[in-house]
Amino acid sequence: MLIHRIAAQLYTAEAPQVIEAALDAGKDATLAVSQSGRVLMLAAQFARRPRPVVYIVSGEEAADRAARALAAYVGLEHVARFPERTDYPWQDKQPDDAIVAARCAALGRIARGEACIMVASARALLRCVPPAESRYWASTTFAVGEERPFEDVPRVLVGMGYTASDAADAPGLFRVHGDSVDIFPAQAREAVRIEFFGDDIDRIRRMVTSTGQTIGDEQQVEVFPCRELALTDDAVHRMHVALYQASRDDTAIAALLELVDARVVTPELDRFLPIMYEGTASPLAHMSPDALVVLSEPRSLFDDCTRAYEELERRAGEAGVSHLDGLYVRPQQLDFGRQQRLNYVSIIRAGGAVTAELKIEQPAIAGSDTRFISRMQEVTANRFACVFAAPDRGARESLELSFTDEGIPFEESLQTAPENEGAVSPAISVRVADRLNLKRIERSESAPEQTRHAAPDEARGSHETQTPGAQQSKHESKRPRPKMDQRGGGVAVPTLTRGRVTFIDLPLPSGVVVPEAHLAVFSISDLNARMDARRGRRTARRVDVTEVTFPFKPGDYVVHATHGIAHFASIVRQEVAGKERDYFLLEYADGDKLYVPLEQVDRISRYVGPDGQNPRLTRLNTADWSRATKKARKSAKKLAFDLVDLYTRRSSITGVACPPDTPEQLEMEASFPYEPTHDQLDAISDIKADMEAPKPMDRLLCGDVGFGKTEVALRAAFKCVDSGRQVMVLCPTTILAQQHYQTFFERFAPFGVEVEVLSRFRTPGQQKRALAAFAEGKLDVLVGTHRLLSSDVNPANLGLVIIDEEQRFGVQHKEQLKNLREQIDVLTLSATPIPRTMQMAISGVRDMSLITTPPTGRRPVIVHVGEYDPDVVSAAIRLELGRKGQVYYVSNRVKTIDDAVDRVHEAVPEARVGVAHGKMSPREVEDVMIDFSMGRIDVLVATTIIESGIDNPRTNTLIIEDSQRLGLAQLYQLKGRVGRSATQAYAYFMFPGELPLTQEATERLTALSEFQELGSGMRIAMRDLEIRGAGSLVGAEQHGNLSSVGFDLFTQMLGQAVAEARGETSGEVEVASVAINLPADYYLDEEYLPEVDRRVLVYRKVAAADTLAAVDEAQRECEDRYGELPLAARNLFDRARLRIRAERLGLESIALSAGRLVYQGVDVPKAVAFDLRDRLGAVNFPKSRKLSVPYKAGAGAGTGVGRGLDANDPAGPVAAALRVLEQLGPSGDDD
Repeated sequence: MLIHRIAAQLYTAEAPQVIEAALDAGKDATLAVSQSGRVLMLAAQFARRPRPVVYIVSGEEAADRAARALAAYVGLEHVARFPERTDYPWQDKQPDDAIVAARCAALGRIARGEACIMVASARALLRCVPPAESRYWASTTFAVGEERPFEDVPRVLVGMGYTASDAADAPGLFRVHGDSVDIFPAQAREAVRIEFFGDDIDRIRRMVTSTGQTIGDEQQVEVFPCRELALTDDAVHRMHVALYQASRDDTAIAALLELVDARVVTPELDRFLPIMYEGTASPLAHMSPDALVVLSEPRSLFDDCTRAYEELERRAGEAGVSHLDGLYVRPQQLDFGRQQRLNYVSIIRAGGAVTAELKIEQPAIAGSDTRFISRMQEVTANRFACVFAAPDRGARESLELSFTDEGIPFEESLQTAPENEGAVSPAISVRVADRLNLKRIERSESAPEQTRHAAPDEARGSHETQTPGAQQSKHESKRPRPKMDQRGGGVAVPTLTRGRVTFIDLPLPSGVVVPEAHLAVFSISDLNARMDARRGRRTARRVDVTEVTFPFKPGDYVVHATHGIAHFASIVRQEVAGKERDYFLLEYADGDKLYVPLEQVDRISRYVGPDGQNPRLTRLNTADWSRATKKARKSAKKLAFDLVDLYTRRSSITGVACPPDTPEQLEMEASFPYEPTHDQLDAISDIKADMEAPKPMDRLLCGDVGFGKTEVALRAAFKCVDSGRQVMVLCPTTILAQQHYQTFFERFAPFGVEVEVLSRFRTPGQQKRALAAFAEGKLDVLVGTHRLLSSDVNPANLGLVIIDEEQRFGVQHKEQLKNLREQIDVLTLSATPIPRTMQMAISGVRDMSLITTPPTGRRPVIVHVGEYDPDVVSAAIRLELGRKGQVYYVSNRVKTIDDAVDRVHEAVPEARVGVAHGKMSPREVEDVMIDFSMGRIDVLVATTIIESGIDNPRTNTLIIEDSQRLGLAQLYQLKGRVGRSATQAYAYFMFPGELPLTQEATERLTALSEFQELGSGMRIAMRDLEIRGAGSLVGAEQHGNLSSVGFDLFTQMLGQAVAEARGETSGEVEVASVAINLPADYYLDEEYLPEVDRRVLVYRKVAAADTLAAVDEAQRECEDRYGELPLAARNLFDRARLRIRAERLGLESIALSAGRLVYQGVDVPKAVAFDLRDRLGAVNFPKSRKLSVPYKAGAGAGTGVGRGLDANDPAGPVAAALRVLEQLGPSGDDD
């Protein structure tokens, strides 16, 4: 097999040889190796020394991944999965027969000493099974021609836990009819029909379960038990002795004993396991003595078992079961077997107690074609043995074409190739096919019959040369076939050729690079790996001004930075010199009017005062506005110094800078099951840059509910732990803390990172142990509610605090967090940030990252606002139930929540309804939430307890009664509980029709209808501030300033003052711009974009854009939504590009005058000046820094009098001016 050839190359490294030597000597060993390298290491080791192996990992998902990867390397026939049972012995729940059969099949193979790899999670081994001598896992085989009494077959099957039924249409069922027995083996995917002739098995046929038809013959079928017990004579006797007295008084127990006497195995027997045998055992007790136990992160495995056992104790206690002895193994007693042991530990956790260390690199081929090709050229140039797994033929051919173009040598060696045929066997040896490998292979082989004794002429004959790009698979006749080993008996296969890419068709889930072994294994999946291809980018993302300022439309009060407070009357179109352009018409006091051109609309902001009242309009041409701005700017400077004080102290503190990303960091990030958005990658880049800097980080991450803030926080937390420090994750609610704990634990457990949670779901004893471990530095990540801020939480080396849903914490907690910020990194997550946090971030006191891009496939939630109507409620719930979904029904009064349940029952009598509120016990709430997540509840009637931390993709309808009582941010947060998948979601905000709504309630509900687009969290926060007023934001002393200039302008002033307080340069509120005088139409036509508020937004985006990318993005949004741009609209965007390029080149003006385009203030490079002169007849004036280019009808490039730019070109003068400007120098965006 191919794995033998890969193993031969891998074992040229020292670490695998050291481990193999220790195991051959009968010793235990510990290898420090990254998670991504463990499966390859285990597969290679198994190929070289086939034996029974038990591979134990943390978590069922990790076990599934490991099993799939191992099967790709060594073959499915050599891998057995031992899954966890999710049923409980004290429940009357039917166990999953397929799971039980898989456990029996896997354990049976290991017990018999079969050379295979059994993969299990640690918690799957906690459930006790009968003792080893019971051989409960033994299977039964039915073979054609075998003699077996027909009447014995049902008895045998019943004894194995199978159930007689009318149809064998599910695993664990059988049916006897005529002289045939239909059986659905619990481990199989289809049923079989065994036809008897007398007592002889005449025929075995596969069956189509849905129709009962037979479709093919089999020579034999193996049937595994679907119960983990065996009714031996001794077990039956013990049952009678233990239950005889109880059976006299209990008819159910008496009936059970009758079934036991008949050797009928039923699910109810699981609870009696301890009395059926002298002693139960762990599944590991059944392992053969020569088995090898491989533990992935032993410390994490024990912690995983401890958590699982504590959960089992809790559930058992609720069911009235006093102890678990005999049913489950205590973690302290689970020693993972007494057989030989190999431990895999993370390099970051290795310490000194390791036998060897193997450094691993990530494939690093994702991101771009250039990066991919460069990486492949690098490994081939360094003479690596390079394997590329691409199961799809079309993908292989495409890659081979690319490699041919780039001169990268390659060959094909598919599974059907002679050198890869066969199964894993110790009889296979590897002969040298590459002279460079000769000495390395000889050092790694210990057996005399191995490659080092191969004849020199054989080695020479095996070494082949190949020209770059040649596909060896198309010349099979030239390939050396496997040869019998000269020592006799074995089969010799060639090594992998170094310096060449070998394409294979194995479905490897991911690749790995082992530099010491000169081995690189790549997978087609690595090309799509979720990595930040822009890892080196460390420039902070600029925030779009329209994302962090208040939107406005005609009819609103606005503030012009130069002229003051006005009423935005309308957008008007006026003709100037025969060309049309739009203006914003502002009305001031005494009827004065001001027409603002589009290029200056970024100087206009929405007026938001301190108390939500209408402002007094400014009088034009007076000193009123200058006095107001002067006073406000002075106050802003004073406030800025107060705000910056804390952050100045932080800047002066030398914190601990995290190192660059390690392979473990990249590996953890690659395990993210989704494609991160660009905004996520930008935020991750910003946060990592902060953490790698010596000063403490204080960053606000704003993103809508479900937009991926948690994934960003996970990567930051891992980076902190990877640098040797601890992390606290602060959550507002117990449920959210529990959810974060599960997420962090599942992602971090494979890397040996210790995670715990402090919440009311934890007993005092568990909390005490967690706090002690955190204080001793044994615990890496501690998740919890405000309990984390208690005085008894004393981390050993805290490096990062992550605050989720910051808006939910009170003033006292925020003061405690404020003190923390002076010393450590702080990352704050919020969908609707509290106004002061938002204002501090906008003004530059705190750093901010925005995630405004929704995940792929996400749809906006459709909002309905209206009076409470039982018919609407009934229709909404039935619509959701009709598509197999679930419903949140929010009633925020505990006293009357039962009435809400009655209303739901009345509206939809058939619905299964559950209740959850804050006055229920933690266990009761958790049980309801679990039932809801498992689909056992259709409608969850709850208080706002569901606001945080409930993620259920099946729930896509939200109904809130009395919505007028809740705040805007809270309503928006609740809306985020639905629509977390690609399914269309609905939110119904209802209010009682008999009560009049207050003005604030009306505005809040109106805002929910207005902001239905994805990513509206920041705008909701600003609208909330607008409704409530901004007076409380900066204190009473600033009330007058906010009233005079408005919140947005005051924030801009504050931002300048903050920059000055920090000693940074900052421009004024008004920045001098390039004068552009090009006669053309500039506007968005009403027929093209009819919504006036959208037109205002686009105009503001274009005017405020300071990068070409921002202009491109705004144009792309327009075209995606409204279609191709008309000429006037194209001119608008091109004018913005002209402005940006001209400002960066230092131009003063661009004008069309007397048939010439004149660029003033430009230094034209000589080569460019000569080129423009020769092609367009341009004249450059170096001393006056002016360039003049002819622009007239009929002109063109070339020689002669007619040179120049053609004024008849329909693109117009703006596009012509931009084409010339692009040649004058780089923009800063694309150079």
